[in-house]
Amino acid sequence: MAKITFKGTAVHTQGDIPAVGSPAPDFNLTAGDLSEKSLGDFKGKKVVLNIFPSIDTGTCATSVRKFNEKASGLENTVVLCISRDLPFAQGRFCAAENLENVVTLSEYKDNNFSDAYQVKFVDGPLTGLLSRSVVVIDEEGKVSYTEQVAETTEEPDYDKALAAL
Repeated sequence: MAKITFKGTAVHTQGDIPAVGSPAPDFNLTAGDLSEKSLGDFKGKKVVLNIFPSIDTGTCATSVRKFNEKASGLENTVVLCISRDLPFAQGRFCAAENLENVVTLSEYKDNNFSDAYQVKFVDGPLTGLLSRSVVVIDEEGKVSYTEQVAETTEEPDYDKALAAL
């Protein structure tokens, strides 16, 4: 169980995110068009999982904007922005911000992603939402970088995540 903070108060997730070098767990998430997407849909690409509590918070919105900007010039790379927001809210945000270099995916239907990646908050005011984390997966499907942000209200280290690509 990961120990992190939210506004300085200790909170916990259900476990630890997958270790660097381990195979990335598969998942099923819902895309903006309500189709199902799995990790297998991105096979052969470098994948950045930008995981966060809600696109409707300032820090989460900033992470989507920054990854969108930084991903625009990356070869063979896809950034998946994952939360429990409804796909409609994710799509509305990206359309309003003119964000075209990220793919938003929602875990609103079930817990298979958060169970596989162990990122769901189990206590505190964000119980049931996803912990701010970044997981980078190489073309072979192995985890090459992870960060579970220690203070949920802070941004991830974009440069370290992108350097792992």
